[in-house]
Amino acid sequence: MFTLNEFLTFEHENEHVLEHDLEHTMVEKRKFSKPKIYNAKGDLTKRWYVYFSFRNPETGKLQRMKNIYGKANNYKTKEGRLYVLSKYSRRLFKLLKEGYNPFEDNTALFLKNREQVRKDKVDKPTPPVVIEKKEVETKKKETTKEKEEPKLTIKEAFDFSLKLKEKQLSDKSLQDYKYHTNALLNWLKVQHPKVKTIDQLDKKLVLQFLNYILQKTSPRNRNNYRTSLSSVIQTLEENEVISVNFVKKIKVLKSIPVRNKTYTLQKQEEIFTYLKKEDPILLLFIKFVAYNFLRPIEVCRLRIKDIDLENKIIHFKAKNKPLKKKIIPQILIDDLPDLSSLNKEYPLFTPDKIGGVWDTAENNRRDYFSKRFKTVVKEHFNLGKEYGMYSFRHTFITKLYRELVKDSSPNEAKSKLMQITGHSTMSALEKYLRDIDAELPDDYSKYLK
Repeated sequence: MFTLNEFLTFEHENEHVLEHDLEHTMVEKRKFSKPKIYNAKGDLTKRWYVYFSFRNPETGKLQRMKNIYGKANNYKTKEGRLYVLSKYSRRLFKLLKEGYNPFEDNTALFLKNREQVRKDKVDKPTPPVVIEKKEVETKKKETTKEKEEPKLTIKEAFDFSLKLKEKQLSDKSLQDYKYHTNALLNWLKVQHPKVKTIDQLDKKLVLQFLNYILQKTSPRNRNNYRTSLSSVIQTLEENEVISVNFVKKIKVLKSIPVRNKTYTLQKQEEIFTYLKKEDPILLLFIKFVAYNFLRPIEVCRLRIKDIDLENKIIHFKAKNKPLKKKIIPQILIDDLPDLSSLNKEYPLFTPDKIGGVWDTAENNRRDYFSKRFKTVVKEHFNLGKEYGMYSFRHTFITKLYRELVKDSSPNEAKSKLMQITGHSTMSALEKYLRDIDAELPDDYSKYLK
């Protein structure tokens, strides 16, 4: 038994648009409804199809039949989908008029149509027509253009993927993805200007681009570009814009991260003393990193309403996690100014005061304070790139752990420390302590004698 899809996708040269209205062919009680196109209100992220109803011989009522998709959703433009679905709709309408019945075996009708096409190819006379060569070439181009599947440009494909990712990614991640895809587009424009459509983009081109990034920056940055592009192209594969995500086959390079070193006690005290006079706002910003063990980006997210001084609680959005809470140690509370009269929605830190209007993204705020730290602290104390604001977090966690372990076993000290730092597992905390060299053994000289 032949399916309706086989009927509709059966190509023949005698296809024509019906000129008679449905009402002229309907008996007193209609057997079927006129096929219609569902276009999801133009939304290309949803599936489009042709639908119709046919009268059920048992119930006597019009019954909605299975939706007809065919190859329409392989097209990523409205024009392409409408072109294909309009063809399906016309063919279906013609078949229904010829007697197609979804509740019966339609083999005979299918064979009849196929035989008629063969007969027409043999018997139909072709009158000689003299056509100029130029006109033939023009018609040939138009026919080829009509049959070709519409191709998305690389930018259109990337925009389509990023649009789908808007609800899945944070603002920072989405911004990174856009930056990385735009960098690839700009590189292609200069190095491979003839590469325009997404089907022309391949592993070799992306690898060349990643090598270009590697030469300009570092293995770590190159890997970040690879991750972003792989994610964007994976979405295109899942939505059948491309057949395979070739970026996944590109190797991740080994990179050695530059770890933020721990400050010595003497250097930390020198910096705090210097900032107390030169930049009190930056000093308070650093103390949230040092005393509350927050990341700089988490400090930038803080608003006045996130500081609950009555209960000594701070609310903040952690990395890849929902809103979290920590206690505010008294040592930090003693350094806070009066916040009671400030607008609760104000960001806690601004360039020139605590609590005020600062209408910019949180990533811009972090970049601002990072540059300010570089100018005010690193250049003054001649610190290397391995020292940053994050180093204060390492410094004070190390200090805290070594104080705790004086009066308890390492396991007891780690259990207490885990509650303070916010690490989700003991293994994560232990790895962190190893990375920052917080755990050092006692002098073992006596064992070497």
